[in-house]
Amino acid sequence: MKKVFIAATKQNDGKTTASLGLISNFQAKFKRIGFIKPIGQRYLEEEGQKIDEDSLLIEEVCGIKCGLKDMSPIAVEKGFTERYIAKPDKNSISAQIRQAFDRVSKKQDLVVIEGTGHAGVGSVFDHSNAYVAKLLGSKVIIISSGGVGRPIDEIIINKALFDKMGVKVLGVIVNKVLPNKFEKINQLVRKGLKRLGVNVLGVIPFDPTLSYPTIEQILEETDFELLSGKEYLENQASRVIVGAMQPRDAIKYIVNNSLLITPADREDMITTALNCFRDEAKEKLKISGVILTGESTPDQSIMEQLAKTDIPVLFAKSDTYTVAAEVHDLTVKIRPRDVFKIHSIVELFKEHVDLETILKGM
Repeated sequence: MKKVFIAATKQNDGKTTASLGLISNFQAKFKRIGFIKPIGQRYLEEEGQKIDEDSLLIEEVCGIKCGLKDMSPIAVEKGFTERYIAKPDKNSISAQIRQAFDRVSKKQDLVVIEGTGHAGVGSVFDHSNAYVAKLLGSKVIIISSGGVGRPIDEIIINKALFDKMGVKVLGVIVNKVLPNKFEKINQLVRKGLKRLGVNVLGVIPFDPTLSYPTIEQILEETDFELLSGKEYLENQASRVIVGAMQPRDAIKYIVNNSLLITPADREDMITTALNCFRDEAKEKLKISGVILTGESTPDQSIMEQLAKTDIPVLFAKSDTYTVAAEVHDLTVKIRPRDVFKIHSIVELFKEHVDLETILKGM
């Protein structure tokens, strides 16, 4: 049985994207593939159990049936680390991970193991990513974000901990490289890491559509209230516009699928949003969603006009700056129904990652 541990230099570098891309491409070569995320920090409640959301994604998208609880044996819930520090029990956690892995890997040709955060995450309860990779006897692929200096520094720091644990690093995949810098970074990062004895398995260009949130995701990750447009929550937001200017100036920044954040008493900006709603005959721009801020909603007549469009409208009882910052800081996760994004990920890995070298390395 082959196995590989997907690590990263930090959170949100693309571990789940890598797991999804590798599994989907390897399914052409292996009939039986398993998946496990031994330690998860973002989880959902499923039938009374805490299941990591990435395990749910892989199960549904890739059709992997290994038992959700075994695919995410340890959920780091609120208070987990405090309880562990007060009463450490390393052997218990190790046993849970090992037993879950044994069940997941039974009769499999390949098992993909997804870590959480950088190599040292989990050290506080004696289960860093490096230790878990060693525990499961797996080689490692490190995922890094795009760039040259900082990514190489971070890769070497993370590799040092895996080396200390005696864990073999197969190589790295440099993710999210800006397209206009791709050729330059691709050459430099390969040359720089080769000099340091690290194999580059792939360099992947940044696809901005993968980071666009839907209005539904914004609603799920915040305490905003949905006022209208429930049927159109799958609208994507490609740009966020803060309506703190005159409408004639705001219109210069509005592109297709823009999300407008504006005070609820700025009826001039709301009217601008209505006027920018796509009219196929006039080829106007489209506002994908509106977030109204402040203490109260607009007049009923304005709300009725908004309700007649396919613009979802949210309401946040906070100031505009705070709301804009909250939306900006959202972590956009891939969901099973994001068919276009999933297809893009699979194709990016097929085109830009050396899958044969990974297979030989495993």
